[in-house]
Amino acid sequence: MKKVALIPARYASTRFPGKPLVLIGGKPMIQRVYERVMESDVDLCYVATDDYRIDNEIKKFGGKVILTSPDHPSGTDRCGEAARKIVLQPDDLVVNIQGDEPFIQPEQINQLIRLFDNPEVEIGTLVYQIEEREKIENPNVVKALLSDRKRVLYFSRAAVPYIRDKEKKVVTPFYKHIGIYAYRYQTLQKLIALPQSKLEQTEQLEQLRWLEADFQIFAAITSHESLAVDTPADLEKINHLMQWNHDGN
Repeated sequence: MKKVALIPARYASTRFPGKPLVLIGGKPMIQRVYERVMESDVDLCYVATDDYRIDNEIKKFGGKVILTSPDHPSGTDRCGEAARKIVLQPDDLVVNIQGDEPFIQPEQINQLIRLFDNPEVEIGTLVYQIEEREKIENPNVVKALLSDRKRVLYFSRAAVPYIRDKEKKVVTPFYKHIGIYAYRYQTLQKLIALPQSKLEQTEQLEQLRWLEADFQIFAAITSHESLAVDTPADLEKINHLMQWNHDGN
């Protein structure tokens, strides 16, 4: 089984145009993601982009890149096209890492890959346990509800399960969804052929389309919380944190 990492990256982000090329500690963010991924157990890594500026930057530092259509509605669709161009076997593994995760840990990617030792797994993802009520109730923090076998029962922007008695100690663990995925190539091609679902449109979460179509998603629990760059404010915060760590202040 070949293990291929794909990093979807587009220039025209609504909230943060040119995001993959912003500098973090003197390096373009997309380069930082690529270098982290290459430290994992993947066999190959490609950036999948629709923009020649990103294409040129990847080539500049010696990375592999695939140009894709500008019309893809999601990173999953972009990965689907890139995977077809690589020419993979049905059981080969595709790992989809977001281009705005410059601090992704190689071990997180390896955790995802190990999920596929179980032949039942069609799609794998990561979750991180959270306890702070502020995060649990924050709609920008996507929660995942898991079965005993770590199969994902549901994703939601709401606090699931609902805490009926807020005075009592929370017993059920709450998990923040870390939005990186892995799928067998044949599964990925089925996913990108699915129409939008009602749950997906309601919560604005693409992964609900897969659950609603009865695909099984299993999760690995990571000890690293995601530190993604979604906005210019996130970038400023991260660069400040890096400078603080460097100076030791």
